[in-house]
Amino acid sequence: MSAARPALHVGDTIAFDGGEHQVVGLAGTAVRLRSDTGAEQVVFAGHLMAAPDFALLDGRTAPPVEPFGLLEALPAEAVAEAERWRDHIVEVETGRPPGAAEGAGPRAGYDPATTSLAERQRAKAAELKVTARTIENKRARYAAQGLWGLVDQRAARTFDVAGQADARLVEVLRELIAEETDASTGTRSRLMRRAVKRLKERHGAGTVPMPGRSAFYALIDRLAAGRHTFGSAVTRRQTANRPKGVFTPTFASRPGQQVQIDSTPIDVMVLAADGVPVRADLTIAVDVATRTICAAVLRPVGTKAVDASLLLAKMLVPEPMRPGWAESLRMSASRLPHRALMDIDARMREAAARPVIVPEQVVIDHGKVFVSETFTRACERLGISVQPARKDTPTDKGVVEATFSAIKTLFAQNVAGFKGANTQLRGRDVAGVWMLEELQELLDEWLIVGWAHRPHDALRDPHAARVKLTPNERYAALVAVAGYLPVTLDSSDYLELLPVKWRTINSYGIRIEHRTYDCGELGPLRRQHSGLAGKRGLWEVHYDPYDLAQVYVRTTEGWITAPWTHKAMVSGPFADFTWNHARALARSRGDGAVTETDIARALDELLTRAEHGPDRAGARVVARTRTAAAAHRPVPAHPAATDPAAADLMDPPAAEPAAAVGGEVVPFGVFDADAEAERWL
Repeated sequence: MSAARPALHVGDTIAFDGGEHQVVGLAGTAVRLRSDTGAEQVVFAGHLMAAPDFALLDGRTAPPVEPFGLLEALPAEAVAEAERWRDHIVEVETGRPPGAAEGAGPRAGYDPATTSLAERQRAKAAELKVTARTIENKRARYAAQGLWGLVDQRAARTFDVAGQADARLVEVLRELIAEETDASTGTRSRLMRRAVKRLKERHGAGTVPMPGRSAFYALIDRLAAGRHTFGSAVTRRQTANRPKGVFTPTFASRPGQQVQIDSTPIDVMVLAADGVPVRADLTIAVDVATRTICAAVLRPVGTKAVDASLLLAKMLVPEPMRPGWAESLRMSASRLPHRALMDIDARMREAAARPVIVPEQVVIDHGKVFVSETFTRACERLGISVQPARKDTPTDKGVVEATFSAIKTLFAQNVAGFKGANTQLRGRDVAGVWMLEELQELLDEWLIVGWAHRPHDALRDPHAARVKLTPNERYAALVAVAGYLPVTLDSSDYLELLPVKWRTINSYGIRIEHRTYDCGELGPLRRQHSGLAGKRGLWEVHYDPYDLAQVYVRTTEGWITAPWTHKAMVSGPFADFTWNHARALARSRGDGAVTETDIARALDELLTRAEHGPDRAGARVVARTRTAAAAHRPVPAHPAATDPAAADLMDPPAAEPAAAVGGEVVPFGVFDADAEAERWL
């Protein structure tokens, strides 16, 4: 409970500025003070009450604000009983109960004009068949704590996860549960047998009282909550490997500021060149600021270092439109600022709706794919800073890890040959249907129609949390900014008046209306029961509807302030313009350029084609793949340019793919990324 809040009145004596003063006048927010020496001064009330040595030495005090959140957590019967007692106490003190009809007089024996307070207390005790001491205690608690003081505290008791179990047994069980992290998954009976044996070794046989079998199992379940002790061993180790501190999100305020790269096997069987079904590795680069998948490369399992170099090469050039792709996939039909980008880079005329993002920093793991000299030289040559993630810390590149999961859900499971994440999820006779090159073609098309145009949950407007932007909309908002370069109330009283939400404290923090709040003080409370059985163990969270930058969590130790995990981004220099522009883009959907219906139709056609496999008779995909490969391949330097003697020995050069701009022919300039990457070896 919060302490009583001081209320200033004329005539009160206060401590301020190293001496005692008397309040001789109040005018608005100004307070006139007179010191012991007779000197007078006028100070603002806010300055006065915020002074470190301010104290009210005498005077009346106002009652504290009731803890409305705690009252809401109580059973309805307990609150109703407290309210009944409140009505009786008010009648004792004033002579009339709350809600009495206007003009109605006091009941007999409760008229303050003819009876004393002690007489009214005795009358109420006789009416309720309790002692006068009980009425007096109830009055005192109501005066000090309000309605909360009249609540039966048995209904407000918190829940102890250990219950009535012996502390020595609880200690041993916690040790054994921690030891199960790296062990193979066992049963509760095994843990129970080990606990009994360890207690016998430490304290002797029969020293520690043991609960019954059912109660023992229930105790184990409560102590192991959230740790997957008897579930998946992989999940258990991953949970134990989570950072102990706050889950700090990765911030990026402009495209390319940070790009995360990683590789993982894709859950689709593909056909090797000899027709044998094999697995493939998927390597992707994800821009943190826009969540754009800048590039994705499929290779047979055992990706070599050149694949990472290839990924960088693919990131730095526009994605050309392929034969057979829907017109709605063109950059000119997307939300990207096509005209502005085309004025800078003519290759954008025939480009697909995938933004070109030049990375400034690349975050990598310690796998053999990325720490090779090949990749290091490639990044050094392109002027890219390489930031290695810490070993066994996937949260250092959580954006790309989450993107892999999304690719599995949105793309891989809709492709013929999907085999599931493990053998337990695998169907019967799963075989490869697509060639590796064909699956790469499908993936490239899906990255535009199924990802770049799909609203992303991490790209929400902080001022309108229900509005989700697509990666392309987010890029359009950021590129416009960054440019295209390839007293009164005590603090506890104030919190009591704020609206309340009941939430679970998860590993990532607290989520309210699509926003996540977290801080270090929440560490010991993650995935724990709040002790409030009336709210099923949820925690009381107060928030200010006009300031969503933080929330306030009530604990047994006091209040914890948890900031919004994206607060730093919103207060950044690009925040206002960026999000205003983003909201305008979201509101302008359906302006005639390209509708969501067009994109949805193209996506459905893509996934339907992927699910049923390629058209071998027409060989459409193979032809399109070869055509696209030819479009990517640049014309090699002609030997005759440097060696006139060799001119007679050369065939006439092939025409270079070009895009017409007015009357001028501008070379498209898209190079062969595979060949370029090989030159970096």
